[in-house]
Amino acid sequence: MLREIFARYRQGYQTFAYPKKPVDIPERFRGYPVLIQGSSHSENERIARTCGFGALFLDDGNLALDMGRCLFCSDCPAHEAVSFTTDPVLAVSRRDDLIVRSGQAKKTAGQLPPDLLKLFRKSLKFREVSAGGCNACEADTNVLSTIGWDLGRFGVQFVASPRHADGLFVTGPVSENMRAATLLTYEAIPNPKIVVACGACAICGGPFTGSPEIHDGVEGLLPVDLFIPGCPPHPVTILDGILRIMGRIP
Repeated sequence: MLREIFARYRQGYQTFAYPKKPVDIPERFRGYPVLIQGSSHSENERIARTCGFGALFLDDGNLALDMGRCLFCSDCPAHEAVSFTTDPVLAVSRRDDLIVRSGQAKKTAGQLPPDLLKLFRKSLKFREVSAGGCNACEADTNVLSTIGWDLGRFGVQFVASPRHADGLFVTGPVSENMRAATLLTYEAIPNPKIVVACGACAICGGPFTGSPEIHDGVEGLLPVDLFIPGCPPHPVTILDGILRIMGRIP
């Protein structure tokens, strides 16, 4: 027993201090994007066409970027107009807030409505459904339950039964094979409840957008309360979004 106590003392505190302190993010991490406009309307059109996933588009002649569609590619074909910071705070409460425009103030997730906030501020349980995902978003979500992040210290847990859950946590593009399971899981969660769409696939279908075998994410099937962009999102991006809707981050 003494050996274990001494070992624990030598190891020190292993859990990240976030949100009290920022997490060290690698320089190569691709976080909140910054847009650089082309020299003309036709130039912006050309740049927008370089993105094969439809994340870039024209808004009143200017380039805009949809983080919900963006896969944050390491070799972005539109690198001349898009640069990525190391800012991992990306989650928002409204789908429209995922649109990044030049000169526009950054938007982040807001608190749940007062009635839900009163219920879920100190305890929030999720039932996760992997609706056809590749397991990348699932893996980065699972990391939050390890000692490094210790999601449970915030009262947040992933539970085995929807009957014990307060919300549905969806990853993957919602394939046709998983549509019924996703809807049935949502129905089994007691009211009131919330829905989180984690990753580009869950938000809009990701690289599979437009395929007849998927439903282009969960938003067309269920009301979504938190959108967490990324392919996959960094664990701190997921954690930050959850804490913000709980009112644990101002």
